[in-house]
Amino acid sequence: MFIVYILKSTKFPERHYVGITQNIAKRIKEHNDGDMEYSSRYAPWEVETCITFRDKHLAYEFEKYLKAGSGYAFLKKRLFNPKAK
Repeated sequence: MFIVYILKSTKFPERHYVGITQNIAKRIKEHNDGDMEYSSRYAPWEVETCITFRDKHLAYEFEKYLKAGSGYAFLKKRLFNPKAK
């Protein structure tokens, strides 16, 4: 299984991180332990959303979409917007 995940910084709630993994617990630990250069600046992180895929290609395509302009706009409007909740 391949997990596309969205993390939210607990110190900087406006900061989010999109990634992909096969082991979400290990990956979050890496982000929070400072093992990841970009994400270490905004640690600690908590899981906002996880989406599981069986197909590796689909998972990577979805992650790529979320990191692109239209995917980020979708996230900003639907997940990161406090009015939407």
